Amino acid sequence: MLYQNTALYNKIKELNVIDSKSLESCLKEAESQNLPLDVILTKKDLIKDNDVGRLISELISFPYVTIKDESIPKDILNIIPEIVAKKQSAVLFDKNKEGLKLATTNPLNNEFFDMIRKKTGEFLSIYYTTEKNIQEALSLYNEPLQKAYESLLITHIKNSEKDKNTEVPVSKIVDTLVQYAYQNKASDIHIEPKDNASTIRFRIDGVLHEVLSIPLELHEKITSRIKVMSKLRTDEHMSAQDGKLNVALQMENLDIRVSIVPIVKGEKIVLRLLSSNSRQFSLQDLGMDEEDLQKVQKAYKRPNGMVLATGPTGSGKTTTIYSILKIINSKEVNIATIEDPVEYDIEGINQIQVNPKTNLTFSSGLRAILRQDPDVIFVGEIRDQDTAGIAVNSAMTGHLVLSTLHTNDAVTTLPRLTDMGIEPFLVASTVNVIIAQRLVRKICSDCRVSEEIKREQLIDMISEEKIKKYFGENAQIRVYEGKGCEYCHNSGYVGRVGIFEVLEITDELKKLIAQKSSSGELKSVAITLGMETMFENGLRKVAQGLTTLEELYRVTEVDK
Repeated sequence: MLYQNTALYNKIKELNVIDSKSLESCLKEAESQNLPLDVILTKKDLIKDNDVGRLISELISFPYVTIKDESIPKDILNIIPEIVAKKQSAVLFDKNKEGLKLATTNPLNNEFFDMIRKKTGEFLSIYYTTEKNIQEALSLYNEPLQKAYESLLITHIKNSEKDKNTEVPVSKIVDTLVQYAYQNKASDIHIEPKDNASTIRFRIDGVLHEVLSIPLELHEKITSRIKVMSKLRTDEHMSAQDGKLNVALQMENLDIRVSIVPIVKGEKIVLRLLSSNSRQFSLQDLGMDEEDLQKVQKAYKRPNGMVLATGPTGSGKTTTIYSILKIINSKEVNIATIEDPVEYDIEGINQIQVNPKTNLTFSSGLRAILRQDPDVIFVGEIRDQDTAGIAVNSAMTGHLVLSTLHTNDAVTTLPRLTDMGIEPFLVASTVNVIIAQRLVRKICSDCRVSEEIKREQLIDMISEEKIKKYFGENAQIRVYEGKGCEYCHNSGYVGRVGIFEVLEITDELKKLIAQKSSSGELKSVAITLGMETMFENGLRKVAQGLTTLEELYRVTEVDK
């Protein structure tokens, strides 16, 4: 171990960035499991990976580097072969007139460093970084997916010349697809048969990218392989099938949700990658501003009531709820969930998977949970009157209930609940806060550039009042975009950030809800009470250089 757990504990305690009770509990857990304290802290999302990395670098007196912020030249990276970089947990990331720069999780690995110095004849500067950073850097060794696929087929052809019974390496092709999708932070893999070939697309940051084209005869073999892996019927080709499979990757055991549907050209497959690492976010990481964060914290710290996240499919609702669950998860609290599907396991929480075949629905599962003496309940989605009624009654009888709904904004959630048969006075007395959200793509930090545009270019779309509030009074307004580079696959974007509309149910709003006021009236009052609309929150992030106006227009309705 590079440092003593007590040394990191004392440093964090001195900074007062983690609740002392939680920090002490993590220290005891680390000592009992003989693990570094930083592993426990990041696992519980109590501190960001890079933040704890910087603290460790101070303790061990080595400079820290965030590798994703570096543009690593291929010739520098390849000085250390990939297999060696993995084994030694070290990568070369830069070179200057003084020599080479190396990032590693073990800056005391002097024997290895001497070998690099002898091999290159260069002076070597050693930097500390985290395991997560190293894994991101290792993905840079990968050749493009099309090349990897072609090399697999070339190997197959060579082997088949020696042995005519050699089969196409379908299992290897499927494993390679999943590995590349995971490394590129894709949320879904689409495998779709066309007239002459099968197209494979990855959904990255909410947008589909075509990455590969394969012969149609391979499509059927890949379909059969995926059916076998997910325990689906291989002889069924005319009905939709849903399943689940697990793939062991270096970073985690990846759960994958499988959907296969018959289309005109054959069977289309969509694989949803349920990566627990992609959910390792705090509410700040998701993009929530301090003022909104305080409203949400106030709501989930209450012993009862409802916290609702709303938005369309893929807007990050479940990630927001998971972030809250991880914050309030402790040994003193009994948390139970009913989900469809359970997207990833949270240690210490009782999670139930909806199963219509056994009549385990949201409403029946919720009734069962209430007999389990819960303190906090997460209902994956409120879909019908029955589930809504039980959820509201639970919130009234001493439980904190978290859930999601499909509504366009925060205010329309209130009439949506009344449409489900919930009395307005019950909605008013149980809902603590509503979080409406969307996800916008973040501008790539490697190729971000700025330009000035004339104020008049925005006035047609945005009111003068909002331009002044978020961009100032200058005649020229500075905006940002990504030019496109290798790191962002020439898209100009890497990752996503949330834009939020947080509606805190105040006493004034409760009266209006009970009086069955219109959503327009409720929204008007909420804004006067300080609620920032999603569009306005997006404008704030455009002004900060996090995203572009085009992205904001893509995911929200323009709110002049």
